[in-house]
Amino acid sequence: MTISNGQQLLEVKDVFAGYLDYDILHGVNLSVRPHEVVCVIGPNGAGKSTVFRAIYGLIKVRTGKVLFDGYEITNYTPQHVLASGIAIVPQLRSVFPQMTVFENLEMGMFLEKNKDRVQERVEVVFDLFPRLAERAKQMAGTMSGGEQRMLEIGRALMLEPKLLLMDEPSAGLAPSIVRMIFDHVKRLNSEIGLTVLMIEQNARQGLEASHRGYVLELGKNTYEGTGQELIDDPEVRRAFLGGR
Repeated sequence: MTISNGQQLLEVKDVFAGYLDYDILHGVNLSVRPHEVVCVIGPNGAGKSTVFRAIYGLIKVRTGKVLFDGYEITNYTPQHVLASGIAIVPQLRSVFPQMTVFENLEMGMFLEKNKDRVQERVEVVFDLFPRLAERAKQMAGTMSGGEQRMLEIGRALMLEPKLLLMDEPSAGLAPSIVRMIFDHVKRLNSEIGLTVLMIEQNARQGLEASHRGYVLELGKNTYEGTGQELIDDPEVRRAFLGGR
């Protein structure tokens, strides 16, 4: 994977944010360039999920800025963040279990009135994920965990986002399925130029699937570099990758 160059698509600049009067993030900085996959790793409680919530307007940024595609979106509502071009795949299962795969994908464009446009986007997702096409009429709740994660990614792609946020994409999945999900991320990045910012507890596989990475500890940046640089860094390897 080569690192893309050019203007930053997403910039988180010196962000302090948290809950009530208590900050979890203490001056976090990160960026994502167009067509790049970036992974944020760190221990539990480091503030990884809080970064996503701050970007997506789920918590208030007290100081600092969030810039997207050249515009400031600090403290936008989630609806406005989505309309700006940022979609999210949450950590917890979010499929509608009593709906079919096709109906779940339709929900990704529930505000779209043009049915032909919705059908067109469904077909695009089916081309990207043939397994979903095979299960178009299957109830989502009867699918495996990996297939449900695939469906969540497909639904997030319905609106053609400029940036996809993925919150712990490997959570709750068997190792072989985790590998498949990361392979999908790399394939979508290669085939359609999908830009991804993910947070991931499976640090090694997350970094292997990414152009660049950041390490957060106690709400602050501690390391950054290419995915391979972080994998090779002895301190990062010792602290987060189970190596020496």
